[in-house]
Amino acid sequence: MAVELEPTDVIRLIMQYLKENNLYRTLMTLQEETTVSLNTVQSIESFIEDINRGHWDSVLLAIESLKLPDNTLIDLYEQVVMELIEMREVGAARSLLRQTDPMIMLKQTQPERYTHLEKLLTYPYFDPREAYPKGSSKEKQRRAIAEALAREVSVVPPSRLIGLLEQVSYMKRQLSPGYLSPEMTIDTSASKEQHVEKESFPSQLYRHIKFGRRSHVECARFSPNGKFLITGSVDGYIVFWNVNSGKICKDLKYQAQESFMMMDDAVLCMCFNQDADLLATGAQNGKIKVWKIKSGLCVRRFEHAHNKGVTCLNFSKDSDHILSASFDQTIRIHELRSGKTLKELNGHSSFVNDACFTQDGLHIISASSDGTVKIWNTKSCECVDTFKSQSMAPDVPVNNVIPLPQKPEEFVVCNHSSTVVIMNMHGQTVKTFCSEQPQKAGFVCCTVSPHGEWIYCVGEDCVLYCFNYTTGKLEKTLTVHEKDVIGIAHHPHENLIATYSEDGLLRLWKP
Repeated sequence: MAVELEPTDVIRLIMQYLKENNLYRTLMTLQEETTVSLNTVQSIESFIEDINRGHWDSVLLAIESLKLPDNTLIDLYEQVVMELIEMREVGAARSLLRQTDPMIMLKQTQPERYTHLEKLLTYPYFDPREAYPKGSSKEKQRRAIAEALAREVSVVPPSRLIGLLEQVSYMKRQLSPGYLSPEMTIDTSASKEQHVEKESFPSQLYRHIKFGRRSHVECARFSPNGKFLITGSVDGYIVFWNVNSGKICKDLKYQAQESFMMMDDAVLCMCFNQDADLLATGAQNGKIKVWKIKSGLCVRRFEHAHNKGVTCLNFSKDSDHILSASFDQTIRIHELRSGKTLKELNGHSSFVNDACFTQDGLHIISASSDGTVKIWNTKSCECVDTFKSQSMAPDVPVNNVIPLPQKPEEFVVCNHSSTVVIMNMHGQTVKTFCSEQPQKAGFVCCTVSPHGEWIYCVGEDCVLYCFNYTTGKLEKTLTVHEKDVIGIAHHPHENLIATYSEDGLLRLWKP
């Protein structure tokens, strides 16, 4: 049995594989060099529905690798700009209008149409009668774009290349003397489990990223899949880094073009939603922005989220709400869809340094510089308990509260002393860990390993203290920086820790 394929079919098979695995840069290069295009989408019905509903982030991502007529692209981008103006996302609209190829082409070929968009940007209001041609509307324009794009795309079964290779491999095995029948298949699931990394404390520097003292990192998080490290800097830049190379991630098209997500002020905190397609960032000036990671576009702004700097952010499980805390002594809940602040939790008498939802989402735990940990009812916003651990000195600022992965009813409380404790929802101290350096080092930040086996605290002495949760012992100390340490982050499934400091360095540590 022979499989006959045209050369262009082979290229399209490879292109489809690249697209399915999000290797867009390689896909674009292959399309340019072969002049073969892969105009496919996963579902035409879903694609059309996204257009008709104005889900432009999904649409722009879907067409990223498609080869489309210039006029169709111009119509699409014009509509996206128009709707961004309508939502008063003027900055995003201006960026699309002035920096994207279809809009630059529109300016060159149809200057009057381009000027019309520029005028709409300057108006303090949006009037559909002025925006759309006579007899047209937003809905009609969407339908026209959907029809035009539907003519250009097709649907193919997923994983065709892998399927074909498996078919060839199967045929080869059948012809081989040692062929195993389906009844004799080998189970590889156990071997996969053996690759799970046993949790261990760091002992050596893996690599470092140099930012400079005037652009030092204020916050950092690993992406949920562990491939990227995201930093927010004092100069407002938000950057995705490749964990393995320590270099700026060029897989994101906008970063490859040296364009970055950015806040107006120092970026103090960030968090991912459950699907890891959105990133929320909070700034020193009290603003919050929510970004679509694939496109780098800001999809929601909370201009007056807080009166002072935002200290921490957390998405709700359903990603519909964002929890924030601030130097203004409040905790707030914002609705992503409407862009409105729904609830405010008042009760702390100083900075709120950390806040998070409990695993069931029914409560919020907060930590403050007033020396207390508070438990709040998420629905009523009432404070149901206030705790001061017996091991805490009075009014010592509490830096972090971190729920334990293996025990949702317990959480780590890190305050500005040489002691870190585990507490439960009833305010009882379950465990206590001490740095054995009471005179030298109050803890400034803390993190927990993915399975909760290790608790890592950094002190004012720039030393990382590694506590074993089970034994309660201090197993390792490691000097991580020369200047004051700002924060620490743990990789989601590897023994890799990031620390960042006022010395302008971010360092990665491993066993």
